[in-house]
Amino acid sequence: MIVLGVHGGDSFPEDSSRSGYSDHDAAAVLVRDGEVLVAIEEERLTRIKHTNCFPVNAIRHCLREAGLAWADIDYVATNISQDNAEAADAIALLEADAASTRCMLKERGLAARFRRAFGVDVSSRLRFCPHHIAHAWSAFAPSGLEQALILSLDGNGDGLSGMVLTGNSEGLNVLRRYPDSQSLGHLYVSLIKILGFSRFEEYKAMGLAPYGDAATYAEMFSQMYRLLPEGGYELKTPLERYAVLLEAGLLEQARTQEEPFSQSHRDFAAGLQSLLEVIVFHILTYYKALTGESSLCLAGGVAHNCSMNGKILRSGLFRKVFVQPAAHDAGGALGAAWWVFHEATKTAPRTTLTHLSYGRGLGSSDEIKRSLARWDAMLEYETANDVASTTADLLSQGAIVGWVQGRAEFGPRALGNRSILADPRPSSNKLIINRMIKKREEFRPFAPAVTRESASQIFDMPKGVSELPFMVVVVEVREPFAALLGAVTHVDRTARIQTVSKESNPIFWRALDAFGCIAGIPVLLNTSFNCNAEPIVDSIDDAVACFLTTELPYLVVGDFVVTKKRVAEGRKDLLHLRPVLRGDRRLCRRIHQAGSDAEWITEICSTQSRFFGPTAARISRDMFVVLSRADGQTSLGSLADMAGIEPEQLSYLESELFDLWSRRWLHCLPARY
Repeated sequence: MIVLGVHGGDSFPEDSSRSGYSDHDAAAVLVRDGEVLVAIEEERLTRIKHTNCFPVNAIRHCLREAGLAWADIDYVATNISQDNAEAADAIALLEADAASTRCMLKERGLAARFRRAFGVDVSSRLRFCPHHIAHAWSAFAPSGLEQALILSLDGNGDGLSGMVLTGNSEGLNVLRRYPDSQSLGHLYVSLIKILGFSRFEEYKAMGLAPYGDAATYAEMFSQMYRLLPEGGYELKTPLERYAVLLEAGLLEQARTQEEPFSQSHRDFAAGLQSLLEVIVFHILTYYKALTGESSLCLAGGVAHNCSMNGKILRSGLFRKVFVQPAAHDAGGALGAAWWVFHEATKTAPRTTLTHLSYGRGLGSSDEIKRSLARWDAMLEYETANDVASTTADLLSQGAIVGWVQGRAEFGPRALGNRSILADPRPSSNKLIINRMIKKREEFRPFAPAVTRESASQIFDMPKGVSELPFMVVVVEVREPFAALLGAVTHVDRTARIQTVSKESNPIFWRALDAFGCIAGIPVLLNTSFNCNAEPIVDSIDDAVACFLTTELPYLVVGDFVVTKKRVAEGRKDLLHLRPVLRGDRRLCRRIHQAGSDAEWITEICSTQSRFFGPTAARISRDMFVVLSRADGQTSLGSLADMAGIEPEQLSYLESELFDLWSRRWLHCLPARY
């Protein structure tokens, strides 16, 4: 049985729609007889972070990668109930205010999207899995556990914000449903606005929390909820919560994105983290006692809170804890596919997740070389006889390396296939990567990757736990090593650990082992290979773009070690590149009136909601003229010549293009492609 699992919204990147708050992290997966063949998030292919669009590119990739045709697909599953899917379509139709829009919206629904994208009728094969049931299956099916308590918590889905279940060989049993009004996900997102954060930035608040004292605002946060018997709780309404913040004087201290963090902000983050943990432990303690289950599975967006996960694991409340590494809605596509398998076979899918390398591969060594050769005007590269040892040597000498190997990971973590690697010892490496490459806040922590064999010697692994391969749990760093591992040890002496085995990722394990032979400790700083303006890199071209637009000194792709060609000072040599606007970008021109004066404003605009990034970027008139002629095939130099741009303006045009490329407002590709 082959099941295609999908999650995503109803729009396409080219649609002029700013809607879609409720959908995000679109993805597609292929599961054959319960085993994952391919899994990829739409953002990796469209380069739109957290995209809520229908995952047309991800679906196409899954079929191509598995060598399957539509006739081979038995079922198409999605992680929303049919009633809610139909209600959403009906609401959109009723709210349409133009006849043309109403006409378009009549062809809504999942089946209509497949007809539009692929010209195929899948209506008889569609299956709709309730949102939190999908989350629950996404955690239980790959956990390797015979039975477990399951907790799914997120913002909302199908009118619910959470669900408690048990799982065994016969399937799942729902014990409790938490309504939207009790959403811990929405609570967290609403309150981090005090810190200057917004949706999709919850992890930043979690990273800031260890710098604060939770006791400072403990009394204030206690006014925002009430614990009830039998694992229940009650949250104050948003209006009541803001009244509490107002009385505490915190609304006046709300931080803007440009302002520094005060100690009050740090304490607020710590208090918010504590609030979340108190409620979650209240739920788990009750249902552990009720069911007697000794194992726990976690899923839903709240399960990405690694600090909370670490405390659950270290508490001893459960003997085993499995956290779905793709706990967000993209992982719901997996859960929906496993649910269909269970519904059709009456057999619970059973597997043990050992890796997440289900995405796009790099191809053969010759194919990698051809991809790099397209960039030979800007790159130099050579083959390494032992790329793991060569990389370990570079890292031990202080270099920071972009590391691209094998198939890309599914989910929000780079686990050694699309990573930036560095020596974990100098604390300065954390500052260097945050400032020069990731371009993000300096307090943000980095994770250590360690060989499985050495993990318990360096980190305080919970009793009975020998490996934590998915970077979803925080543990303490043992005292002798905390000071040594300055770049990956957080201020509270914890680290978001990833253990690596020879079996799951041989080449990454060899790099860790080789570094251990040089440095005496088989640990590397491992963070996702991207800058703050894009998702994790997927293709070789993605990796090259990030390499060329940041201060990353080395790129390792397959067996090739890549460096940048030196150019004359002040030059970027971008005239030979082809600018390409993304599918969700449009050139816009409008009149700006300032008093009696008016001027034309030229911009690149996004068709996507503001929840998925900035909606416009100002560009010069020359760049507007050049990009209006861009066809995806012609170089910047040729476009400038066609537009009559004066030679003395070319240097400025190059600089502007580089800035737009660095902020991912457009793509740049080599002319010889």
